[in-house]
Amino acid sequence: MDERQLRVLRELGELGSVTAVAEAMRVTPSAISQQLRLLQRSIPVPLTERDGRRLVLTAAGQALADAAIGVETALARARHAVDAFVERPDGVVSVAAFHSGAAAFFPLLLRETGTPGSPQVSLHDEDVAQDEFPPLTRHYDLVVAHRLDHAPPWPRTATATALLREPLDIALPADHPLADRAELTPQDVAGLPWITVHDGFPLMATVEAVSAAAGRRVRIVHRINEIAVVAEVVAAGAGVALMPRWTSRPHPSVVLRPLSGIHAHRHIDVLHRPERSARRAVRTVLTALRRAAETVRDRGGDPDPRS
Repeated sequence: MDERQLRVLRELGELGSVTAVAEAMRVTPSAISQQLRLLQRSIPVPLTERDGRRLVLTAAGQALADAAIGVETALARARHAVDAFVERPDGVVSVAAFHSGAAAFFPLLLRETGTPGSPQVSLHDEDVAQDEFPPLTRHYDLVVAHRLDHAPPWPRTATATALLREPLDIALPADHPLADRAELTPQDVAGLPWITVHDGFPLMATVEAVSAAAGRRVRIVHRINEIAVVAEVVAAGAGVALMPRWTSRPHPSVVLRPLSGIHAHRHIDVLHRPERSARRAVRTVLTALRRAAETVRDRGGDPDPRS
Protein backbone atom coordinates (compact mmCIF):
# COMPACT_ATOMS: atom_id res chain seq x y z
CA MET A 1 0.00 0.00 0.00
CA ASP A 2 1.43 3.36 -1.00
CA GLU A 3 0.30 6.93 -1.52
CA ARG A 4 -0.36 6.57 -5.26
CA GLN A 5 -2.49 3.46 -4.82
CA LEU A 6 -4.59 5.17 -2.15
CA ARG A 7 -5.08 8.18 -4.38
CA VAL A 8 -6.30 5.94 -7.23
CA LEU A 9 -8.84 4.34 -4.88
CA ARG A 10 -10.02 7.72 -3.64
CA GLU A 11 -10.39 9.07 -7.18
CA LEU A 12 -12.32 5.96 -8.23
CA GLY A 13 -14.78 6.54 -5.42
CA GLU A 14 -15.28 10.15 -6.49
CA LEU A 15 -15.20 9.80 -10.30
CA GLY A 16 -16.91 6.44 -10.66
CA SER A 17 -14.87 4.81 -13.45
CA VAL A 18 -11.37 3.67 -14.27
CA THR A 19 -11.41 5.70 -17.47
CA ALA A 20 -12.30 8.91 -15.62
CA VAL A 21 -9.58 8.28 -13.05
CA ALA A 22 -7.04 7.66 -15.83
CA GLU A 23 -7.95 10.94 -17.51
CA ALA A 24 -7.75 12.85 -14.21
CA MET A 25 -4.34 11.39 -13.37
CA ARG A 26 -3.08 11.58 -16.97
CA VAL A 27 -2.19 7.90 -17.26
CA THR A 28 -3.65 4.93 -19.14
CA PRO A 29 -6.63 2.94 -17.81
CA SER A 30 -4.38 -0.15 -17.65
CA ALA A 31 -2.02 1.71 -15.32
CA ILE A 32 -4.96 2.54 -13.02
CA SER A 33 -6.10 -1.07 -13.05
CA GLN A 34 -2.60 -2.23 -12.17
CA GLN A 35 -2.46 0.12 -9.17
CA LEU A 36 -5.81 -1.19 -7.96
CA ARG A 37 -4.60 -4.80 -8.27
CA LEU A 38 -1.42 -4.02 -6.30
CA LEU A 39 -3.46 -2.35 -3.57
CA GLN A 40 -5.89 -5.25 -3.40
CA ARG A 41 -3.03 -7.70 -2.74
CA SER A 42 -2.34 -6.01 0.60
CA ILE A 43 -5.98 -5.97 1.74
CA PRO A 44 -7.76 -9.18 2.86
CA VAL A 45 -11.28 -8.08 1.77
CA PRO A 46 -12.50 -6.84 -1.64
CA LEU A 47 -12.13 -3.11 -2.26
CA THR A 48 -14.09 -2.91 -5.54
CA GLU A 49 -16.96 -4.70 -7.20
CA ARG A 50 -18.86 -4.58 -10.51
CA ASP A 51 -22.09 -2.64 -10.74
CA GLY A 52 -23.15 -3.35 -14.30
CA ARG A 53 -20.37 -2.02 -16.47
CA ARG A 54 -19.02 0.22 -13.70
CA LEU A 55 -16.35 -0.59 -11.13
CA VAL A 56 -17.42 0.76 -7.74
CA LEU A 57 -16.05 0.68 -4.21
CA THR A 58 -17.20 -1.83 -1.64
CA ALA A 59 -17.88 -0.68 1.90
CA ALA A 60 -14.32 -1.64 2.80
CA GLY A 61 -13.02 0.21 -0.26
CA GLN A 62 -14.97 3.32 0.71
CA ALA A 63 -13.61 3.14 4.26
CA LEU A 64 -10.07 2.95 2.91
CA ALA A 65 -10.75 5.78 0.43
CA ASP A 66 -11.99 7.95 3.30
CA ALA A 67 -8.84 7.10 5.27
CA ALA A 68 -6.78 8.03 2.21
CA ILE A 69 -7.91 11.63 2.64
CA GLY A 70 -6.23 11.69 6.05
CA VAL A 71 -3.12 10.04 4.64
CA GLU A 72 -2.80 12.62 1.84
CA THR A 73 -3.39 15.43 4.33
CA ALA A 74 -0.68 14.10 6.66
CA LEU A 75 1.77 13.68 3.77
CA ALA A 76 1.07 17.22 2.57
CA ARG A 77 1.79 18.52 6.06
CA ALA A 78 4.99 16.44 6.17
CA ARG A 79 6.14 17.88 2.84
CA HIS A 80 5.38 21.37 4.05
CA ALA A 81 7.40 20.71 7.22
CA VAL A 82 10.36 19.50 5.13
CA ASP A 83 10.09 22.51 2.81
CA ALA A 84 10.01 24.84 5.81
CA PHE A 85 13.08 23.10 7.27
CA VAL A 86 14.98 23.29 3.99
CA GLU A 87 14.19 26.97 3.45
CA ARG A 88 14.60 28.08 7.06
CA PRO A 89 17.29 30.79 7.05
CA ASP A 90 18.18 30.50 10.74
CA GLY A 91 18.49 26.72 11.03
CA VAL A 92 21.31 25.04 12.94
CA VAL A 93 24.38 24.25 10.81
CA SER A 94 27.15 22.07 12.24
CA VAL A 95 30.68 22.96 11.13
CA ALA A 96 33.83 20.97 11.90
CA ALA A 97 37.41 22.04 11.21
CA PHE A 98 40.99 21.02 11.91
CA HIS A 99 42.65 23.08 14.63
CA SER A 100 44.44 25.85 12.75
CA GLY A 101 41.52 26.11 10.33
CA ALA A 102 39.14 26.43 13.25
CA ALA A 103 41.24 29.17 14.82
CA ALA A 104 41.31 31.13 11.56
CA PHE A 105 37.75 30.59 10.33
CA PHE A 106 35.51 30.17 13.37
CA PRO A 107 35.78 33.75 14.74
CA LEU A 108 35.09 35.19 11.27
CA LEU A 109 32.19 32.79 10.77
CA LEU A 110 30.65 33.75 14.10
CA ARG A 111 30.78 37.43 13.15
CA GLU A 112 29.15 36.70 9.79
CA THR A 113 26.31 34.73 11.37
CA GLY A 114 25.81 36.77 14.50
CA THR A 115 22.78 38.77 13.33
CA PRO A 116 19.09 37.88 13.87
CA GLY A 117 17.77 35.58 11.19
CA SER A 118 21.20 34.14 10.37
CA PRO A 119 22.00 30.44 10.65
CA GLN A 120 22.91 29.13 14.08
CA VAL A 121 26.36 27.59 13.73
CA SER A 122 27.42 24.70 15.93
CA LEU A 123 31.24 24.53 15.90
CA HIS A 124 33.42 21.45 16.41
CA ASP A 125 37.16 20.79 16.22
CA GLU A 126 38.38 17.59 14.57
CA ASP A 127 42.09 16.83 14.43
CA VAL A 128 42.17 13.82 12.10
CA ALA A 129 44.38 12.27 9.46
CA GLN A 130 43.77 13.40 5.90
CA ASP A 131 41.78 10.36 4.78
CA GLU A 132 39.45 10.69 7.77
CA PHE A 133 38.00 14.06 6.74
CA PRO A 134 35.46 12.78 4.15
CA PRO A 135 33.79 10.37 6.63
CA LEU A 136 33.17 13.32 8.96
CA THR A 137 30.55 14.57 6.49
CA ARG A 138 28.27 11.86 7.89
CA HIS A 139 28.18 13.72 11.20
CA TYR A 140 28.53 17.42 10.26
CA ASP A 141 26.89 19.66 7.67
CA LEU A 142 30.21 21.22 6.66
CA VAL A 143 33.77 20.00 7.25
CA VAL A 144 36.74 22.35 6.79
CA ALA A 145 39.54 20.02 5.69
CA HIS A 146 43.08 20.31 4.37
CA ARG A 147 45.26 18.28 2.04
CA LEU A 148 48.64 18.82 0.43
CA ASP A 149 49.14 20.07 -3.11
CA HIS A 150 50.18 16.71 -4.52
CA ALA A 151 47.73 14.60 -2.47
CA PRO A 152 44.91 12.71 -4.22
CA PRO A 153 41.68 14.71 -4.67
CA TRP A 154 38.83 14.25 -2.23
CA PRO A 155 36.57 11.27 -3.04
CA ARG A 156 33.45 11.91 -5.08
CA THR A 157 31.26 10.89 -2.14
CA ALA A 158 31.82 14.41 -0.79
CA THR A 159 31.39 17.74 -2.53
CA ALA A 160 34.47 19.97 -2.11
CA THR A 161 34.44 23.77 -2.21
CA ALA A 162 37.88 25.38 -2.38
CA LEU A 163 38.68 28.04 0.21
CA LEU A 164 42.45 28.56 0.09
CA ARG A 165 45.63 27.25 -1.46
CA GLU A 166 47.92 28.24 1.38
CA PRO A 167 51.74 28.42 1.25
CA LEU A 168 53.67 26.44 3.85
CA ASP A 169 56.69 28.28 5.23
CA ILE A 170 59.62 27.34 7.43
CA ALA A 171 59.16 28.58 10.99
CA LEU A 172 62.39 29.62 12.72
CA PRO A 173 63.26 31.31 15.99
CA ALA A 174 63.54 35.04 15.29
CA ASP A 175 67.21 35.01 16.38
CA HIS A 176 68.16 31.99 14.24
CA PRO A 177 71.06 32.59 11.79
CA LEU A 178 68.80 31.68 8.86
CA ALA A 179 66.14 34.20 9.86
CA ASP A 180 67.88 36.90 7.81
CA ARG A 181 67.38 34.96 4.56
CA ALA A 182 64.56 36.03 2.22
CA GLU A 183 63.83 32.36 1.43
CA LEU A 184 65.21 28.97 2.33
CA THR A 185 66.03 25.80 0.40
CA PRO A 186 65.65 22.16 1.50
CA GLN A 187 69.44 21.99 1.81
CA ASP A 188 69.36 24.93 4.26
CA VAL A 189 66.97 23.25 6.68
CA ALA A 190 67.32 19.47 6.23
CA GLY A 191 70.17 19.25 8.71
CA LEU A 192 68.30 21.08 11.48
CA PRO A 193 66.15 19.44 14.17
CA TRP A 194 62.49 19.34 13.12
CA ILE A 195 59.13 19.61 14.80
CA THR A 196 56.35 18.07 12.73
CA VAL A 197 52.95 16.41 12.82
CA HIS A 198 52.17 12.77 13.43
CA ASP A 199 52.26 10.30 10.53
CA GLY A 200 49.19 10.37 8.30
CA PHE A 201 48.44 14.03 8.88
CA PRO A 202 48.76 16.74 6.22
CA LEU A 203 52.19 18.48 6.22
CA MET A 204 54.09 15.23 6.81
CA ALA A 205 54.40 14.57 3.07
CA THR A 206 56.01 17.99 2.57
CA VAL A 207 58.57 17.17 5.27
CA GLU A 208 59.37 14.01 3.33
CA ALA A 209 59.69 16.10 0.14
CA VAL A 210 62.26 18.27 1.93
CA SER A 211 64.24 15.13 2.74
CA ALA A 212 64.07 13.95 -0.86
CA ALA A 213 65.12 17.34 -2.29
CA ALA A 214 68.02 17.66 0.16
CA GLY A 215 69.18 14.07 -0.30
CA ARG A 216 69.09 13.34 3.41
CA ARG A 217 66.53 12.42 6.03
CA VAL A 218 65.47 15.25 8.26
CA ARG A 219 65.86 14.61 11.97
CA ILE A 220 62.45 14.76 13.64
CA VAL A 221 62.76 15.49 17.34
CA HIS A 222 59.19 16.41 18.28
CA ARG A 223 55.75 15.32 17.03
CA ILE A 224 53.13 18.01 17.67
CA ASN A 225 49.93 18.58 15.71
CA GLU A 226 48.67 21.79 17.30
CA ILE A 227 50.27 24.71 15.44
CA ALA A 228 50.07 27.13 18.36
CA VAL A 229 52.09 24.66 20.44
CA VAL A 230 54.53 24.17 17.54
CA ALA A 231 55.13 27.93 17.46
CA GLU A 232 55.98 27.94 21.17
CA VAL A 233 58.42 25.05 20.76
CA VAL A 234 60.06 26.73 17.75
CA ALA A 235 60.34 29.98 19.74
CA ALA A 236 62.08 28.03 22.51
CA GLY A 237 64.78 27.03 20.01
CA ALA A 238 63.90 23.33 19.84
CA GLY A 239 63.89 23.15 16.05
CA VAL A 240 62.24 24.32 12.83
CA ALA A 241 58.83 23.44 11.49
CA LEU A 242 56.51 23.82 8.55
CA MET A 243 53.84 26.38 9.32
CA PRO A 244 50.92 27.66 7.22
CA ARG A 245 51.41 31.26 6.17
CA TRP A 246 47.89 32.64 6.61
CA THR A 247 46.06 30.50 9.15
CA SER A 248 48.74 30.33 11.85
CA ARG A 249 48.78 33.09 14.43
CA PRO A 250 51.88 35.31 14.39
CA HIS A 251 54.30 34.69 17.24
CA PRO A 252 56.63 37.52 18.32
CA SER A 253 59.61 35.18 18.60
CA VAL A 254 59.03 33.19 15.40
CA VAL A 255 59.62 34.18 11.77
CA LEU A 256 58.29 32.47 8.65
CA ARG A 257 60.43 32.12 5.53
CA PRO A 258 59.30 30.73 2.13
CA LEU A 259 60.65 27.36 1.10
CA SER A 260 61.94 27.14 -2.46
CA GLY A 261 62.57 24.10 -4.63
CA ILE A 262 59.49 22.04 -3.69
CA HIS A 263 55.72 22.42 -3.84
CA ALA A 264 54.97 23.61 -0.33
CA HIS A 265 51.26 24.41 -0.27
CA ARG A 266 48.12 22.96 1.22
CA HIS A 267 44.54 23.15 0.02
CA ILE A 268 41.88 24.16 2.51
CA ASP A 269 38.45 23.03 1.33
CA VAL A 270 34.95 22.64 2.69
CA LEU A 271 33.55 19.12 2.34
CA HIS A 272 29.89 18.22 2.55
CA ARG A 273 27.45 15.64 1.30
CA PRO A 274 25.53 16.93 -1.73
CA GLU A 275 22.13 16.67 -0.04
CA ARG A 276 23.22 18.95 2.81
CA SER A 277 23.41 21.99 0.53
CA ALA A 278 19.70 21.66 -0.21
CA ARG A 279 19.22 23.57 3.04
CA ARG A 280 19.27 27.35 2.73
CA ALA A 281 21.08 27.75 6.06
CA VAL A 282 23.92 25.45 4.93
CA ARG A 283 24.34 27.41 1.69
CA THR A 284 24.47 30.65 3.69
CA VAL A 285 27.23 29.32 5.95
CA LEU A 286 29.16 28.01 2.94
CA THR A 287 29.08 31.50 1.43
CA ALA A 288 30.22 32.95 4.77
CA LEU A 289 33.18 30.55 4.80
CA ARG A 290 34.20 31.71 1.32
CA ARG A 291 34.16 35.32 2.49
CA ALA A 292 36.14 34.35 5.59
CA ALA A 293 38.75 32.73 3.33
CA GLU A 294 39.15 36.00 1.43
CA THR A 295 39.68 37.81 4.72
CA VAL A 296 42.26 35.27 5.88
CA ARG A 297 44.17 35.52 2.60
CA ASP A 298 44.02 39.32 2.50
CA ARG A 299 45.38 39.53 6.02
CA GLY A 300 48.42 37.66 4.74
CA GLY A 301 48.95 40.35 2.12
CA ASP A 302 48.47 38.08 -0.89
CA PRO A 303 45.39 38.82 -3.01
CA ASP A 304 45.98 35.92 -5.39
CA PRO A 305 44.39 32.64 -4.20
CA ARG A 306 46.56 30.65 -6.62
CA SER A 307 49.87 31.82 -5.16
